Parts: sequence; structure tokens; C-alpha cells
Amino acid sequence: MEDDPMVALDLEEIVLGLAEGRAQVALAASVREAQRALASAAFDVALLDIDVLDGKTYDLAVALHAQGLPFAFVSGSRPDELPPALRSVPFVPKPYDPAEIEHTLRAKLSPGL
Repeated sequence: MEDDPMVALDLEEIVLGLAEGRAQVALAASVREAQRALASAAFDVALLDIDVLDGKTYDLAVALHAQGLPFAFVSGSRPDELPPALRSVPFVPKPYDPAEIEHTLRAKLSPGL
């Protein structure tokens, strides 16, 4: 989930590269778009920006956690700004190093990648 199209495409390329083209990636620029995507397909992992077109993604993050879907924040926000219940979620600060996204996906979210 990313509202900057260039960053979204970069994240998509990182995920596809890790999965050697075997992954399907859904991009969402808003909480509303993400909710529609989650309702229509199964996902293995999610990367969430915090501030998107229609607000913050905290409620979506809580819902993902309740569903047991692994996710990480990839955001320009500060980790100490997260609500207490979300502070244990993996957090990759922007600007990010692609290697850090890869590490987070492999080690913390989806070890099968």
C-alpha cells in the first residue's frame, strides 16, 4: 500500500524480484482500495505506508493483525508515532534501501521468499 506511484512500482519490483516472478502484487494508494483488494483476494504479506491518500493505515493494520496476515510499515513517519498496539510491527523507514525491504520480507514476514 503506497500512494506515491513511483515508490509503489519500486516496491512491486522488489517483491517480484524476490519471488522470481512467481508472485502476484496488488497495489493500493488508499485505505479504501486496500480494503477492496483484501476482500477480493488472498494475500501472503502486506507492506503499508502509514499516510496515504485517504488517511492513515492504522485501522487497516489492526485488521490485518487480527486476520494473522504478516505486514510491515514502509513509511516516512517515525516508528515512535505508531499507536502502542502497532509498535511491534516491522518498520522500514523511508527513504529505504531495497536490501532492507528484502530483509524484512525474508526474515520477518515471509521466510519462504
